Amino acid sequence: MNERKSLYGIVGYPVEHSLSPLMHNAAFKELGVDASYGLFSLEEQALDGFFQKLRADDSEIFGLNVTVPYKETVIKYMDRLSPFAEKVGAVNTIVIDEKRKLTGYNTDAPGFLSHLAEIGFKTEEKKVAIIGAGGVSRAMIAALCLIKERPASIRIYDAVKNKAEDLIDDLKRRIDVSIVKAAQSIDDLNIEIADFAINATPVGMKKNDPCLIDPQMFHPGMHVYDVIYRPAETIFLKEAKVRGAQTANGLAMLYYQGVLAFQHWADIELSDDVKRIMRRCLEEGACR
Repeated sequence: MNERKSLYGIVGYPVEHSLSPLMHNAAFKELGVDASYGLFSLEEQALDGFFQKLRADDSEIFGLNVTVPYKETVIKYMDRLSPFAEKVGAVNTIVIDEKRKLTGYNTDAPGFLSHLAEIGFKTEEKKVAIIGAGGVSRAMIAALCLIKERPASIRIYDAVKNKAEDLIDDLKRRIDVSIVKAAQSIDDLNIEIADFAINATPVGMKKNDPCLIDPQMFHPGMHVYDVIYRPAETIFLKEAKVRGAQTANGLAMLYYQGVLAFQHWADIELSDDVKRIMRRCLEEGACR
């Protein structure tokens, strides 16, 4: 961290629902660091100005997280990308050094894999179905394609025409995505025979949001994952649980990627005690 007062935060639109400030501010306090973490809710037309101001010598911002819908957009503002972020084509963590140079990282992918390990889900030779072709989907697909325990197949669908195809075409320039296919409709995802179904869209955050698939497609024995963590149980997860599926939301993924992001900013390995504090603050915040 830096000797002068430092600011950190999350850039996206919207960001008011984010629990990230809880875990990061708790870590700063525990470590005795003179820093704070806040919310930067920015509409797209404000991004250029915001990132231009980050370059100023008197800027107090030294680290950022990036969330929906800007994980791909912010790449153009980076001075360099980590090798993995370059492969993924999405950034969710930014380090700003004393010379005001910006380095982009992707901690979503390792955060996702850490959560899968925690819940004991084995990816090898499994059939995966993903709804949504945004930045978090990129990270998940890259992670699943790069690990030794690759799934048998990944099918991805997005309501925006050609978005899934474009994602695959872009990733294939840098990663072997031969197991990934774009679905032309929700039904074409074949969730009824999938081992693992993921909602990687914001649908489910609002009280009246619909379930994205016919609930009858869920079945016992499958794992169902929703990147949304607030509410803790979306309609997607509720319908899956009713039909005997194992369910998980994205809170632990948020925690794992957050620990990695903090370590990039601080250039230190966090102790288990600090990690426990960060996770407890997240879990308590999710229950409010």
